[in-house]
Amino acid sequence: MDIPDDRPPEPDRDPEESVREAVERSRSGAPAVGRVVRDRFSTDEVFQRIIAAADEEITSGSRELFFSGLAAGFAITITFLLYASLTASTGGDTVLSVMLYPLGFIYIIIGGYQLYTENTLPPVALTLERLASIPALLRNWIVVLTGNFAGGALGAIALVFGGVLSPEAATAATALAEKGVATAWWSLFSKAAFAGLIVAGVVWVEYAARDTVSRLVVIYLAFLSIPLGGLYHSVVSFTEMVYLVLLGELGVLTGMIEFVLPVLLGNTVGGVVLVTLVNYFQTTETRLESARFEGATRQLSIREWLFGGFVGRSYVPLIDTAEQAAENGDHHRIIVPIANPRTETHLVELACMLARDHETATVHAVHVVQKPDRPARGYGGSNRRRIIDESENLLEPLQGTAASYDVRFETSTVVSHRSFEEIFDIVRRKNADTVVMGWSDDRLWTAARSDRSLNDLTRRLPSDFLILKDRGLDVSTVLLPTDGGPNCELSASVARTLQDVSGASVELLHVVDGPEEREAGEAFLADWAVEQDMAEATMTVDDSGDVETAIENAAEDASLVIMGATERGLLSRLVADSLHMDVVDDVDVSVLLTERKGGGIAERVLGRR
Repeated sequence: MDIPDDRPPEPDRDPEESVREAVERSRSGAPAVGRVVRDRFSTDEVFQRIIAAADEEITSGSRELFFSGLAAGFAITITFLLYASLTASTGGDTVLSVMLYPLGFIYIIIGGYQLYTENTLPPVALTLERLASIPALLRNWIVVLTGNFAGGALGAIALVFGGVLSPEAATAATALAEKGVATAWWSLFSKAAFAGLIVAGVVWVEYAARDTVSRLVVIYLAFLSIPLGGLYHSVVSFTEMVYLVLLGELGVLTGMIEFVLPVLLGNTVGGVVLVTLVNYFQTTETRLESARFEGATRQLSIREWLFGGFVGRSYVPLIDTAEQAAENGDHHRIIVPIANPRTETHLVELACMLARDHETATVHAVHVVQKPDRPARGYGGSNRRRIIDESENLLEPLQGTAASYDVRFETSTVVSHRSFEEIFDIVRRKNADTVVMGWSDDRLWTAARSDRSLNDLTRRLPSDFLILKDRGLDVSTVLLPTDGGPNCELSASVARTLQDVSGASVELLHVVDGPEEREAGEAFLADWAVEQDMAEATMTVDDSGDVETAIENAAEDASLVIMGATERGLLSRLVADSLHMDVVDDVDVSVLLTERKGGGIAERVLGRR
């Protein structure tokens, strides 16, 4: 590992003490009981529990967030339905008409659904610690709010056209909605800010509660205060607005600008500024040490915090033992992402061969552990050290493999929910020149999940990528098909290195469309070989015009085929399992696919990729 562990060995511990500590910490690593008083949490301990919840929320995929938000939005319909029904049946009694108003919110919070106002506190706390970026926070908010509004709209449609409300309740519902629309913009904002304060405060208090009954009481009393105080909640207001629109009593644009928007802004300001910031700054500086492994050194840079995945990372993984590398200069760095250290030793061997061609080079094997989406179990607290220890044991044999090649070798462990995107972040942090990774059934991208689209992620590669379809690493005879281009040049560079380091014999193959083009093809191949400093390689021109069949036939005498990516977006096609290259599956030897760093719009327009 590139992180030394100079701590003295821990003394033998009382088994009862170990069991007690295990019981007193949740599976996320947050405290399950208070440190000073067992049945009460300090503000730091509440913060740790909120960070654990924020980790799940900020790392959830858009699909999960949207449908959880959809369920929450539809549950809000219950609140509107009961509010209108009791208003009608109690003659508009101020207290009795609101007694069941909190029911929808109880379903949402106890059920773990995503509600925009309830969602403000945990992700904001994570963002304030610079463990998640502002774009990641905004993405979380937008997806949840979209789901909430969609659910609320579906609920309003059911109320208007489903015959759910009695005539009296329908009249009361209309009156309640019209009252909100008639309220002045600034008054709506102010009332909504107090509602946001209440909702975000519920979240803080809820994570200080130890049992469901306590949580129910807190939720019920807090949300009961919203209608009693004449306050406004954005999702309830949106449902009321849609209700009026469907009745033909209100225009959509008018309802959104004059009613929903001030309530939404008020809820946000109340939740974020009045509660989240205040509660955040009342915690101590030790909070970050428990928020992520290795503490403050794991924070996003200011640029990453502001711009997220557009300039680097958008989120700090739960565990990452890799250190930031300095500028490389002439030092060549090769990253080898590994999902299973037991079966991917050939990747390290290949990387070490390539490293030997450089005067100074480092091979860095990264064990990428895919974190389950939900719930996060066994990845926090004392379990983090266990995860790293187990990973170190798995990576230990690779040290011996690398030692035989006499190159500098490092290892590290990353635990993340988005294993594929994490590779790109590691490459940028380590200033890597090359990535060597495997293509197999347990490849890292089978569970690909990303805060950015795969097309965006792979549009401009941060380094050269070499992807090995491993059928046993034998570099004695290398077949290199070429039609020119930057990716074929990368293939030639790899083949030349294997030739210099391991004495590999190399055959260059160029396919033309017919016998009449053979002479031109031979001239092209000879010139290209000279340009790539491979004039002594065997040169073959095939005039069948069938590229894949020509490669398959030539591969019968080869031990390794190196192919430059001829399709745009090689990596995105691999991730989507849409790369259809029969030759890769049909040959009996290992295949190494190569794709050059970069690949911007100019290259695509000019047809150079």
